[in-house]
Amino acid sequence: MSIPFSKFHGFGNDYIVFERGAAKGAATLTELARQMCDRHQGVGSDGLAVLERLDGSVGDYSCEIVNPDGTFASFSGNGTRCAVAHLYRNDMWPGETLRLKTRSGVKNYRLLKRQGDGFLFEAEIGEPKFASREIPVALGSDRAAVVNEPISLDGGQYTFSAVNVGNPVAAIFMDGFDLDWRQIGREMERHAMFPERTNVVFVTVRDRDNIDVRIWERGAGETAASGTCATAAAVLSAFLLKTGREVHVHSPGGTTDVTWRQDDKIVITGTAQFAFSGEWPL
Repeated sequence: MSIPFSKFHGFGNDYIVFERGAAKGAATLTELARQMCDRHQGVGSDGLAVLERLDGSVGDYSCEIVNPDGTFASFSGNGTRCAVAHLYRNDMWPGETLRLKTRSGVKNYRLLKRQGDGFLFEAEIGEPKFASREIPVALGSDRAAVVNEPISLDGGQYTFSAVNVGNPVAAIFMDGFDLDWRQIGREMERHAMFPERTNVVFVTVRDRDNIDVRIWERGAGETAASGTCATAAAVLSAFLLKTGREVHVHSPGGTTDVTWRQDDKIVITGTAQFAFSGEWPL
């Protein structure tokens, strides 16, 4: 027995995609993620995206995102985009739009362009949550928004702002990336202020339309890109009046376009590129 899978990446943020029914004879998804995501002894990826067909009443498919350490993510912008691309590439979905059920709600995807094994999608992913209890961030008292909060780490004291855009994300704004942001991200991810852990994004503002980011993802570590981190960075930049509400987010892997509409909905536009397919033996 084996699990047929495809591997895709969104700006270098790579995911292994397969249907849940194919893994019924396997170990838990937690154990599968630890094995398959390993870059030395497995397939290698930043996570699993596990699909299951639904009856259409709530969504068309569900997608479970599992981190390399075996923990579950509420959402992944790049991971779900890779999952949707898998459906289109394998002729499993004929429509121009698709509703994907995730742990953080139903997200709406629209295929904008396909060129060979490359896909461009627009995704409406819901509204940002700024309240400390909704992110969550433990601050001793509830806040309507978490802005410029101090945090003490081994390397010093910093300030962060935070938002939930499907996953909790803490953002540190800075003038450049010459400090040890990886160590800061590693510490912040598991800091007591974040009871569900957190993604950490480091942001440099170029101008009103463009920002640069570096990313430390909860359960995955450093990644070349992240849809949720890009979204959080853009939303917080606009919320803090550093940019407008349409932002090009530049990460080492590529550029994600984020629009925070006036109706409070967030729309992200980005690519998913097929890498290869294979079978994982059980």
